[in-house]
Amino acid sequence: MMHSNHPRGLYPLFFTELWERFSYYGMRALLTLFMVAPAAIGGLGYDVPRAGMIYGTYTMSVYMLSIPGGFLADNFLGARRSVLVGGIIIACGHFTLALRSETTFLLGLVLIAVGTGMLKPNISSMVGSLYETGDVRRDAGFSIFYMGINLGAFIAPLVTGWLAQSGQFKSVLTGWGMDPTHSWHWGFAAAGVGMTVGLIVYLITGKRLAHVGQPPAPDSARPWGKLALVLASAAVLFGLVRLSDVNDRFQWLRYGYVVLPVLAIIWFGCRASLDSRRLAAVLFFSLAALVFMAFFEQAGSTISLFGDKLTRTEISGCKFPSAWFQSVNSLFVILLAPVFAWLWVRLGAKQPSAPFKFTFGLALLGLSFVLMVPAAKLTVDGKVSPLWIVGLFFLQTLGELCLSPVGLSTMTKLAPQKLLGLVMGIWFLAAALGNKLAGVMSGEFTATDSQALANFFLRQSLWVGGAMIVMLLCAPWLRRLMGDVK
Repeated sequence: MMHSNHPRGLYPLFFTELWERFSYYGMRALLTLFMVAPAAIGGLGYDVPRAGMIYGTYTMSVYMLSIPGGFLADNFLGARRSVLVGGIIIACGHFTLALRSETTFLLGLVLIAVGTGMLKPNISSMVGSLYETGDVRRDAGFSIFYMGINLGAFIAPLVTGWLAQSGQFKSVLTGWGMDPTHSWHWGFAAAGVGMTVGLIVYLITGKRLAHVGQPPAPDSARPWGKLALVLASAAVLFGLVRLSDVNDRFQWLRYGYVVLPVLAIIWFGCRASLDSRRLAAVLFFSLAALVFMAFFEQAGSTISLFGDKLTRTEISGCKFPSAWFQSVNSLFVILLAPVFAWLWVRLGAKQPSAPFKFTFGLALLGLSFVLMVPAAKLTVDGKVSPLWIVGLFFLQTLGELCLSPVGLSTMTKLAPQKLLGLVMGIWFLAAALGNKLAGVMSGEFTATDSQALANFFLRQSLWVGGAMIVMLLCAPWLRRLMGDVK
């Protein structure tokens, strides 16, 4: 079990996740741009704060529904069946987005969120289940899996962006006697085709996964009461978040995203049992991931709008769709993930601890926003070079590779076996609330005031810098909480 080759089951999971991420990122690359585009060019004509709020709520829901999704898999369906059901619902959601109305747009978002909640935590926990405890290949396995995610995420905006935004495809539609303003919906449909391909791959190669992700024994009791509690808790949390959106008097609820996890970390961290202390470590890493995601996930909102409105979208006279900027991060991951995977294996026991990897990740994220301060100031003279966004994504990718695959792997190592689905759910809940905050903050984006935009990016960098200092100071305590987990 300790030789260098990875388990055969890693590859079907790699390809299924590749196509699921193709569908998700293909749609995400268009989402904000479609919402703010005027109705005359086929968009919904929303203002930036409204689009940011919907974008944040949708991306939050995608991750928040991972908790019921993980619970259903652990106690009812098994991870393998949950991934299949989730993929079918996701494909239906993308094809619903391809229909042209505001109602089908919102319904499509709901279906994708529900389906991703079924698929996402369970495919990750199946990757963890392929490796025995203490297997040194685990981090490298997650890095390979992470590369599959990013292959899908790299290809998707190139395809969907070209269909939705390019003059060439609009001309093709006109030649077919169709309305070129409907090109957005062709992009959304392409995302649905991607998910369908993923499902076919999963079904064909499923026999390699026969030993993982099984449902509980048929004669075991089903915890229907706990399921109702999990669903009710998710509904209450969603309701509170929506309340903070629609009523200014309840915006203070957003502070709970950070305050409540901090209280839980202190509570579990001061208890004697090893499982409690490890749960405190899970919550600490999850809170760090929440802060990271709140800034990193502005790629699909703030940075998407900066690329569309304030950046030159041409190279040597050749124009390209602004959605293509969404592929840059993934391209860097594809180039750098093998380097990081090799580095962690090469360093072996001498590699930095997970808390220090997280600290590096936050530092690099903060620097990416420092880089955008002069870029924002230069917009006063007109559109800026695309290299500014390329530089931002380079720094953010280095940060992401220090944090995301390492975080996923650390969650599966810290989780008590019977709580694996729940711990993955906590990790994805942190991503959910981080995504929500990203959407909220993107409402402050302005394309008309270069100094206000520079100040916006400077504030982002200061917040991330503060989080990095806290992580650095708490690293020794966090290592003690983790016990013998490295």
